[in-house]
Amino acid sequence: MNIIIIEDEFRAAKALQSLILDLQPDSLILGVYDSIEASIEALSMDIKPDLIFMDIQLSDGLSFEIFKAVEITCPVVFCTAFDQYMLDAFKSKGVDYVLKPFSREDISEALKKVEELKKFFQKNELPDLESLLQKISQPEGKSSFLVFKNQKYTSVLTENIAYFYIHNEITHLVTFSREQFQLTQPLGQVAEQVSGKQFFRVNRQYLVNFKAIKEMEHYFQRKILVTLVVDTPEKLLINKEKTHSFFTWIEDR
Repeated sequence: MNIIIIEDEFRAAKALQSLILDLQPDSLILGVYDSIEASIEALSMDIKPDLIFMDIQLSDGLSFEIFKAVEITCPVVFCTAFDQYMLDAFKSKGVDYVLKPFSREDISEALKKVEELKKFFQKNELPDLESLLQKISQPEGKSSFLVFKNQKYTSVLTENIAYFYIHNEITHLVTFSREQFQLTQPLGQVAEQVSGKQFFRVNRQYLVNFKAIKEMEHYFQRKILVTLVVDTPEKLLINKEKTHSFFTWIEDR
């Protein structure tokens, strides 16, 4: 089993590592990280743990912030000196909650629970019904928008729209051919009318087409800078709270 340890107390991290290897000698410790920042950086790379032992209170904040920045698909065992975060822990893929100072028995029980869950899901491969229902019931969205410009009405196909944005409280649409039109609907209403699979509201001002995205890169304060194939009036930034849902949307093709 490939394991990651996220713990900012040196002695606790060493003790945990020693206990895990003693209880499961065939386990491999992929890394030990002592902060939210270091953990996010490691998990953003091509590293695939089968299990994570995670402290909750780290030197730079609560470890729940990690889940907002990266997608964690493996089970997590939380090790902490505080029990007030128990509910949040189990909402964040937590399969066990070990209070410090932990004992050999505590870690042994946690590892057994992980193995039991693993065997259960190997025998019971149930489909993600919620995800399936969302995909089945997801509307296709509007196929076109009626616009008015130069005293003429025209229809713009939604598939030809690169992005929508707000300027001076007016919603504009911009096509891949760089034509620009004003709309009477607020951006929130437009977001409800288009396909959620095709368009994503990256921030309060912009709603972008997946096909318009050229590249993405990390930016200051853990934001994501998105560059489109069609220029935008200002930098297109996604805050750290929204990066997880954005990358999930990107991968859901």
